[in-house]
Order: sequence, then structure tokens, then C-alpha cells
Amino acid sequence: MTVLSPLEQALHTARARVLADLVAGEVAEADVVSLVEASVAERRWWVEQWPDGAAFVAGLVAQDVQDALLDRYGRWPLCPVCGSGDPHALDIEPELGPDPHWVCHKAGVKVAPLGALGGARTS
Repeated sequence: MTVLSPLEQALHTARARVLADLVAGEVAEADVVSLVEASVAERRWWVEQWPDGAAFVAGLVAQDVQDALLDRYGRWPLCPVCGSGDPHALDIEPELGPDPHWVCHKAGVKVAPLGALGGARTS
């Protein structure tokens, strides 16, 4: 069994958590997965330059993918909590910190940890 460095562990975890949320939202098509891979590649360089940032890489990958999807397809992930009004995306918090989670600023609630949108409650 190959032992992964802390950097590689952080990158693999980030990839897995973001992919889990994409699968939960039924948007994990090949081109979207490619966006995840591109972000992980870019963030690999970032963490190599700042090793203490490894704890933050999952949230940053989620933000990268969210931004790339907005540019190409529209908002993601859509809020599963608010049942009325215009559809809106969740935000990842903290913007730069450990233990990222999805929040709905409209309702003022934490919706799910990054990687756990499949278990988030719906309205």
C-alpha cells in the first residue's frame, strides 16, 4: 500500500468531497469532473507553496468549481432548504479555513458539510 503525503491526502480528500456533492446534485458529468481535476491541479501548486494551507484546500476547490460552473452552466449547488422565491446557490464557508460547509445566507443556516449535500434536508 502506498502512503500518501499530507499534500496528496488533502488533495484527494478535496476531490472526493467536491465530487460527492456534484454527484448528489446530479451534475457530475465528464466535463464537470474535468473542472474538479483542473482545480485540484492548480491547488496542488498553491499548497506546495504554502503547506500550512492544506487544511483549506477542500473549500478552495469547491469555490473554484462553483465559480467555473457559474461561468458555464449557472448556479451550483442550488439551495435545498428554501422552497420559495428565486433559486439561489449555497455558499461555502469559511472562505479560507478548515472544515468547509455549505450555507444558505438567505435562510441563515448551515446546510451541510462539504461532501455531504446528499444528506441535506430539503424544503
